[in-house]
Amino acid sequence: MQNTARLATSALVATFALSACAATGQQTPIRDGSDVALGQRAMVDGPIVQPVKVLEDSRCPMNARCIWAGRVRLQMVWIRGNGEKQPFEVTLGESTPLADGAIRLESVRPGKRTDVTLKPSDYRFSFRFDGGL
Repeated sequence: MQNTARLATSALVATFALSACAATGQQTPIRDGSDVALGQRAMVDGPIVQPVKVLEDSRCPMNARCIWAGRVRLQMVWIRGNGEKQPFEVTLGESTPLADGAIRLESVRPGKRTDVTLKPSDYRFSFRFDGGL
């Protein structure tokens, strides 16, 4: 009888623990920053970051000629160790100070085309963090 009570108590505790994670919307970050979608958390050589929104994608389409290469800017969130979310922006190819170093948006996929309109869910990003102890 005691074993059944212990098993029931353990199952109840596990259920509450799992429901608490689901209720708070916790998301396990992916382990690297090489293929990150909008809304996905990633651990990039230390900091946990999340791309939130494409603010600008003025890249020259692959099937066009342009006099300016264009740029990509993203709204991001840094999830600090205490759970606090700190917003910041990154620009493709530029380093942005973050934590004890700098984060860099290294690539954006897919390439832009004149005959295709990219949806937010199409984008994938690669990040690198330089710094740390």
